[in-house]
Amino acid sequence: MATSNMSQLLKSIPQIGTVEWIGIRKERRAELAEVETAIITEEDGLIDDHYSKKKGKRQVTLIQAEHLQAVAGMLQQNTSISPFLTRRNIVVSGLNLNALKNQQFSIGKEIILEGTGYCHPCSRMEENLGAGGYNAMRGHGGITAKVIQGGRIRKGDSIRYREKEILSENTAPKLF
Repeated sequence: MATSNMSQLLKSIPQIGTVEWIGIRKERRAELAEVETAIITEEDGLIDDHYSKKKGKRQVTLIQAEHLQAVAGMLQQNTSISPFLTRRNIVVSGLNLNALKNQQFSIGKEIILEGTGYCHPCSRMEENLGAGGYNAMRGHGGITAKVIQGGRIRKGDSIRYREKEILSENTAPKLF
């Protein structure tokens, strides 16, 4: 019974978040460019991003706006950390991204992503945020995701947990 309750708790994510910022980095170590809208595809991930066309678990990176404020506090700064410095693609507010690890979630009306892991900080955080930046970002780096279904993402889009579709014996395609 405890396992069932824990399983239910892990899937209880009623909050709906909002896309606050979208950034694309054309090449490795390049500056991020903020965009109002972007295209995400199953084959290529975030179009025009340097990770585009790379298959795998890290097609898109997301970070919480609330964590940008927490990191700023740890670095004793009065304002939130700029998303440009964190090198993540999408900033969202109002939803715990860590709860979406190994879960599917939708963005807007078209896009479905699956959280594939935590986005740990790299050594660039020390360079971008100053002394202690790497350690301030630990546990606050967001998540990585792969694309299940592509579409257009826009600032202001909603982001929400999505129950994975599981084929039952009655709905599974017949092989012969």
